[in-house]
Amino acid sequence: MNRQRGIALSGVIVWGIVIAIVAVLAIRVLPEVMDYYKIRQAVKAVAAEGSGKTVGELRQAFSRYAEVEHIQTLTAADLDIFKEDNQVVIAFAYERRIPLAGNVSLLIDFRGSSSKLGVD
Repeated sequence: MNRQRGIALSGVIVWGIVIAIVAVLAIRVLPEVMDYYKIRQAVKAVAAEGSGKTVGELRQAFSRYAEVEHIQTLTAADLDIFKEDNQVVIAFAYERRIPLAGNVSLLIDFRGSSSKLGVD
């Protein structure tokens, strides 16, 4: 007698639900993560060009990067700009609340710095 092999309908439904939940989570979180990487790239570029510039000029340079990259999450006023070991360091921190379903949401704390020793 041959045994039947395959997946039961209940298994397909369970795996379908799991895949759907992961897909919805990825669709909601991915734009925020991409925005974080754009901000981090802009901060590192501004800090690399920042030697000899004032804090106002650095904020203005970040504003230009933000305008080109369509960054609306963080403004130039939200940046912490200071010197560390004779190098300009630009740090930022913000949080995003991503609604998932009903009253359930995901809170992500984003932090970054242009410093090689700081938070990456």
